[in-house]
Amino acid sequence: MSFAPVLHSEWLKIRTLRSLPGTLLALFAATTAFSAIAGGSETSDPEFDPLFMALSGVMPGQIAAVSFGATAVSSEFHGGALRLSLAAVPRRGRWFAAKATAIALPVLAVGLVTALAALVAARAGLGDAANGLTSGEQVRGVVGCGIYLTLMALLAAGLTALLRSGAGALSVLIPFVLVVSFVIGDTAGGATDFLPDRAGQVVLYETYDGSLGPWSGLAVTALWTAAALLAGAWSLRRRDA
Repeated sequence: MSFAPVLHSEWLKIRTLRSLPGTLLALFAATTAFSAIAGGSETSDPEFDPLFMALSGVMPGQIAAVSFGATAVSSEFHGGALRLSLAAVPRRGRWFAAKATAIALPVLAVGLVTALAALVAARAGLGDAANGLTSGEQVRGVVGCGIYLTLMALLAAGLTALLRSGAGALSVLIPFVLVVSFVIGDTAGGATDFLPDRAGQVVLYETYDGSLGPWSGLAVTALWTAAALLAGAWSLRRRDA
């Protein structure tokens, strides 16, 4: 079976699994709402970054992206679904590539729309404080935000395939993103610039310090994601369905 029909079948699975469209809706709603709230907050901080403030809703919103990637893969490990999938597509690498693509495309589309909506909502609250943002910086923030959310969803998908458990992947990633990364970041110095979430989030800032820039930071996150996907693919090849 060629790649196109495999991709189509995986897209049908995602579209018809009721929790997944709801997760994308949560991604949009949470990111936009938190960015709008941040846009209306006090901006007297001397380290205030208007682009990051406008896109700061990504911090809670990324949990929905991670959940989307984990749930899309973990659904295969219930009720013998993976055996049926691999019976239809015996080439496991092709099947997993189609699964990853079916995860990436909707997250990227929703992520771009979400980032644009968050930016518009926050700018309405920031007023003159956001006037210094150039068009290029805003485009970079929106595009980078969409890519970052996609990479985090795929990171979760790869980890779920490796662990064969969505709950296991979420129990690793969500505490890491919400707690561990910030705690380590306050104590370990520049080494934390290369953590997957912190590296990718550089693209959300108007100005940035450290060894990584916006696109090199996303490249680091992409390397983490590629490693997770390769590990997940290895697990699928080596273990029984």
